[in-house]
Amino acid sequence: MLQALYDMGPSSRVELARATGASRATIGSIVQPLINQSILEEGDLVPPDRTGGKPATKLWFSKGAKPICAVRLMHDRVHTCLVSLEGEIYAQHDVDLAKDLTDAADAFQIVSACIEKSIASAHEQVLGIGMAVAGELNPQTGSIAAMDLVPYLHGFPVKAELAKRFGVPACVDQNARALLVGDRWFGQGRGQRNFAVVYIGHSLGAALYVDGHPYRAAEGKHCQIGHTIVQLNGQMCRCGRRGCWETIATLRWLRGEAKARGLPQAGLLDASRLVWLVETGVEGARELLDDYASNISVGLANLQQLMAPSRITLHGDIVRGGKLMLDLIRESFRQLMFNPADNEIALALGDCEDVAGLRGAAGLVLCEMLNFMI
Repeated sequence: MLQALYDMGPSSRVELARATGASRATIGSIVQPLINQSILEEGDLVPPDRTGGKPATKLWFSKGAKPICAVRLMHDRVHTCLVSLEGEIYAQHDVDLAKDLTDAADAFQIVSACIEKSIASAHEQVLGIGMAVAGELNPQTGSIAAMDLVPYLHGFPVKAELAKRFGVPACVDQNARALLVGDRWFGQGRGQRNFAVVYIGHSLGAALYVDGHPYRAAEGKHCQIGHTIVQLNGQMCRCGRRGCWETIATLRWLRGEAKARGLPQAGLLDASRLVWLVETGVEGARELLDDYASNISVGLANLQQLMAPSRITLHGDIVRGGKLMLDLIRESFRQLMFNPADNEIALALGDCEDVAGLRGAAGLVLCEMLNFMI
């Protein structure tokens, strides 16, 4: 019933009974305890239809419900907040991870201090802690299997340490998968049966939602879309192979090309600044933007033609490029499709990086605690 409520938004008991196939009496027996526990609350009246009957009330998540603490752990920064059951984000805190850190215990102390600041703003104990990690995870143990640029965290049992430190349930997953969960509960994936999220920034990541279920490979491995080959004998990738999509469609490529083409402050370039350079008429900026959009569309077209999701939502730095960036990606994407006239494929920009990732981290807790099928 709660899953249906998330999918449909504020709904009456009748609507929830219709969506779940349960009787109104069954829905009522579920709803009332949740109202008593301040998890759900009644809202606007729904007038009766032409057949008459009593007016109904819309149910939605209570603003007084316990929040979830959400965490995003990147290679250089940790960001924490509280997330309400309806997806509102507040009590945000962030801190940089010093480049000279070499010890996992020291890093975890910094992360914990940031979490404590957010939790201190809660009116009562949080439901749990959800963490999105920009790295490889062992789903059985909740340990960090690998994380670029911070090798001292390899093997660190972050899930167990969070639960021990804070005494509440902890859930940990890879960043792209957290974005998928965030879109599923609070974003453009709500109610969708097939969609994908793609993260484009310092690295490339993706997660898939197929036929109403998240796709997870054997042993919990996640999609390595950045290392699909798009250029035979192309540039050398950090993985040791040539021609990976990551070599032509990340900030590293963008900044390297900007430097080679003589654009100003190439080392600080991102999607937002590149669009600004285009709009201010800087020589060479439009050509670089066109090339970047084209490079991104190559991998997206491969994903679409292999898995055929009805929607692909883009996250990460690419969101800062706005409508101009999206329009160029769409144009190149459609040119690469085998038969783009078959149906209209939705390419969209997601919420800004931290909002989507933090909501997704909170969604991990909901999924585990309430046995939601994400």
